[in-house]
Amino acid sequence: QVQLVESGGGSVQAGGSLRLSCAASGFTSNRYIMGWFRQTPGKEREGVAAIDSNGSTSYADSVKGRFTISKDNAKNTLYLQMNSLKAEDTAMYYCAAYLTRGTLLDHWAYKYWGQGTQVTVSS
Repeated sequence: QVQLVESGGGSVQAGGSLRLSCAASGFTSNRYIMGWFRQTPGKEREGVAAIDSNGSTSYADSVKGRFTISKDNAKNTLYLQMNSLKAEDTAMYYCAAYLTRGTLLDHWAYKYWGQGTQVTVSS
């Protein structure tokens, strides 16, 4: 059974940093495309960053240069290092795995999802 469990969210002031983690079980993460997505109330879930099985990454324009996605295959864990956080980064952040179609940042293309972790950035 595939399970994704996010952690590391919290409240931080603008300009601060957080690192999100996503512990995967039930599959080998290095064989799957994985990504981070975020959502605020009333808005569509949006792709933040994704990483494929070769380690190639993709980022939303809004986070390029500030966020870094990475994987520790030995720990079967996905990370999102978030620096220079802005108030507009406030959202529920979700980890996802297994792209079935579409492109890396298409939320509708992923099969497995975690429960999410809240990130709140105060200005």
